[in-house]
This record gives sequence, structure tokens and C-alpha cells, in this order.
Amino acid sequence: MTKIKKFLSVLALLLTVTSAFAQGGPVQSGDGSAHYGWADVLRVDPVYGATQQCQNQTVVTQNPANTTGGTILGAVVGGVLGSTIGRGNGRVAATAVGAVAGGAVGNQVAANNAGQTVQTVTNCGPGQQRQIMGYDVQYRYRGEVYESRLGYDPGERLRVLVNVAPAE
Repeated sequence: MTKIKKFLSVLALLLTVTSAFAQGGPVQSGDGSAHYGWADVLRVDPVYGATQQCQNQTVVTQNPANTTGGTILGAVVGGVLGSTIGRGNGRVAATAVGAVAGGAVGNQVAANNAGQTVQTVTNCGPGQQRQIMGYDVQYRYRGEVYESRLGYDPGERLRVLVNVAPAE
């Protein structure tokens, strides 16, 4: 074979391979029967979904102290301790002083135990928005009509993967 014929043969082979890849080209599969093709898009319908607008909000709740119970308990304990000191009229005075002092201490302890509760609350309002979730696409490949849901609008043509296998 002459050099020119070899060159033309190689050039023809390259053009054939290049043309095959430009039209979709072969895909490597187990039996080599898959390839890409182009389908004509017939219809594209957006698919809408509703999304809710939600916000997290931190809520702090003050827990009021029940100082009455603390005051009474402190007064009783203080009175009992005060009654153990002294004799006669001194015992009465010590009991009164112990009750007053115990009540004040009990009130303060109860007030210090008052606290707050911190919670995170999620509020989802009625402000729903319609958002495109995908596209229902109808397309024709080699005379057959197919439908698929895609995450994008394919335009006028859609690249498809064609896989041929024997029916068993």
C-alpha cells in the first residue's frame, strides 16, 4: 500500500471515530452495547413544591421563686435553734430572734434558687413559597416517546444513554 493510501485510510478511520463521539459516542459497558444519543424534547413542565419558612428562636422564661415556703421553713428552723439558747424570758427572745433571722435566710435561699429556663423554639409561619423542585420532561427518541423527571430544564434536545440488551 502506498503512503498516500495509508494516510487516507488512517484519516478515514479518525473521521469515523470523531463522528461517532460527536454524535454521542460509545460508552464502556460489560458487553459494549451502550451508547449516547440525542432525543427531541416535546414538553417541559416545571414541578412546584411548597417550602416553609422556619426560624429557630431562643426563649428565656423566668421562674419566680416561691419565697413564702422558704421564709416559713427558715423561721421554723431559726425558732427551734433559738429556743435552745437561753432560759426563761431569754429563751423567748432567742426564739423570736432565731425565727426572724431564719425567715430572712430562708427567704434569700429561696430567691437564689429561682432561675430561668432557656428553650429553643422552632416557628414555621404561613409564609410558604412555591419553588421549582424539578421538571417533567417528555421526549422522543427514534420514534418512541418517553417521560422523565429531571432536576434541570433540558432545552430543545436531551442527551440520552441507550443500552441495548437481548431479551431473554
